[in-house]
Amino acid sequence: MCGICGTLHTDGSLPALDKITAMMARLERRGPDDGGQYQDGPVAFGQRRLAIIDLSSRSHQPMVDQALDLVVVFNGTIYNYPQLRTELQGKGYKFFSGGDTEVLLKAYREWGTACVDHLHGMFAFVIWDRRRQELFVARDRMGIKPLYYSHGARAFRFASTIPALLVHEDIDTGIDPVALHHQLTLHAVVPAPRTILRGVRKVMPGTTLTIDLQGKITERRYWQLTAQRPDQELNEHEWTQQIHDALRAAVKKRLDIADVPVGVLLSGGLDSSLLVALLAEAGVKDIRTFSIGFEDIADEKGSEFEYSDQVVARYGTLHRKIHIPNDQVLTRLPEAVANMAEPMVGQDAVAFYLLAEQVAKEVKVVQSGQGADEVFAGYFWYPLMDQASGSYLEKFRQFYFDRDHQEYLATVGDAYAGSDDTGQYVAQRLAEPGAATFIDSVLRFDVTTLIVDDPVKRVDNMTMAWGLEARVPFLDQHLVELAACMPPQYKLRDGGKYVLKKIARSLLPAGVIDRPKGYFPMPALKYVRGDFLEFMRGILDSRACVERGLFRRDYVARLLAEPQAHLTALKGSKLWHLALLEYWLQMHVDTKSAG
Repeated sequence: MCGICGTLHTDGSLPALDKITAMMARLERRGPDDGGQYQDGPVAFGQRRLAIIDLSSRSHQPMVDQALDLVVVFNGTIYNYPQLRTELQGKGYKFFSGGDTEVLLKAYREWGTACVDHLHGMFAFVIWDRRRQELFVARDRMGIKPLYYSHGARAFRFASTIPALLVHEDIDTGIDPVALHHQLTLHAVVPAPRTILRGVRKVMPGTTLTIDLQGKITERRYWQLTAQRPDQELNEHEWTQQIHDALRAAVKKRLDIADVPVGVLLSGGLDSSLLVALLAEAGVKDIRTFSIGFEDIADEKGSEFEYSDQVVARYGTLHRKIHIPNDQVLTRLPEAVANMAEPMVGQDAVAFYLLAEQVAKEVKVVQSGQGADEVFAGYFWYPLMDQASGSYLEKFRQFYFDRDHQEYLATVGDAYAGSDDTGQYVAQRLAEPGAATFIDSVLRFDVTTLIVDDPVKRVDNMTMAWGLEARVPFLDQHLVELAACMPPQYKLRDGGKYVLKKIARSLLPAGVIDRPKGYFPMPALKYVRGDFLEFMRGILDSRACVERGLFRRDYVARLLAEPQAHLTALKGSKLWHLALLEYWLQMHVDTKSAG
């Protein structure tokens, strides 16, 4: 697990290594254990390493294979690397290290760009092929590991975060108007390849890029998810058994492929509680679990300790309970935003940041429950969408969009008042072939797109800010592919996640299984008042915000006057959404311009 960066100059000039050094400095928290650079003519790489597999210097990066004329920088974990290593050794390849990084080099030389078809894991990597004089760029199927790039007249540059890219002065940091529509409409999800900045893009999940010396990019989509019934019909018992087996395997491989201890982020919800139960079922002793809670606000509780405590008591885990007062949340908020690769409005971003700080003192790898709600239909809006009338877009829009297009036009300045880009995008995605029903289409869209740039990205950014690797078993490739084929009734029934609840009946207390759906609580960013309100007022009334002209002043004034009266369909604060975006721009873009 690491932070990676680099550049390919396409104008005949040589890269400046001081820029690679500057990019690496902005990635250091993602990889505190080691760092390295490499340059070969027009190419320069940098890497910061978090040592999880093969802790020795043999797995130092950038990794150079002189015999194969290949160089790689890699962020992630390949769970099937032992099997691939054995297969490649059978083909005559000799290995000089013991980790998964070198497997990428041998796999690329053996199978070329099709090497990704053989990989099972979470990854973002870039290979410099010295023989072909090409860069090969790849991102995992679920988009768990991030990879951003800029493609200008002089160079192709890449990095694990946007702030690392912005050390280069020639990157266009103007606002992408289509991305802005997504940011303010689709719960801060800006689907790849766009980002909020015109000059920065991100590699799409399940996609590779090949870039030649002239800067020509060849893109290949190597994986797509289908959501149709299998040829052989299964009954409820058979589906439950297959899902249980796949989930067991997903949890176990994320435990086994590590040379360091692995813990669990235990929220008290069904998903993380089930991970603890499955680890215990696999015979793991002394499971380390971690929970976090905040102050209550209004009638909303700031912790779910009453549920996580039941799981701890059931399995006797080595548990750490962390309580954070609201004044510390506000004090630490700037740090969390500083570690966001993109603007993220999810209330749990700060929670994960503060939790990861404490967890990283005890372990370097954790399993987390992200993905279960999207894969197994756990959110309240799925049945509402399913029962609604209208087109696919109409059914989706009313229960998910943060604001309709008319409110969007009332939100942004004239320069950004374009067409309904988000509506057009979502309609196109929901209409793609390969989904049997409307809910199949929605869940596929959620798993392949919405989750990538919402909870998965938040967890990656906030944990890696403390050198902590988060593994997400519910987004295991084989589990996701299997679940996508399962009839929706086995997901939607019983308030959602029916099949997971059925699996959990013999493993967890009924109070954890049958409780109302909860969310990682951060009430202070939902019911905005007091110091939090003044903090957001200072951002939105600042000279930088006014001169930027992103938001209409009358709309901002309306939100500031009654922040708790303006919540989105998903119960998020519209005021926080605006303040976070502006604060991120001030922190990452304006400081770059000032520098």
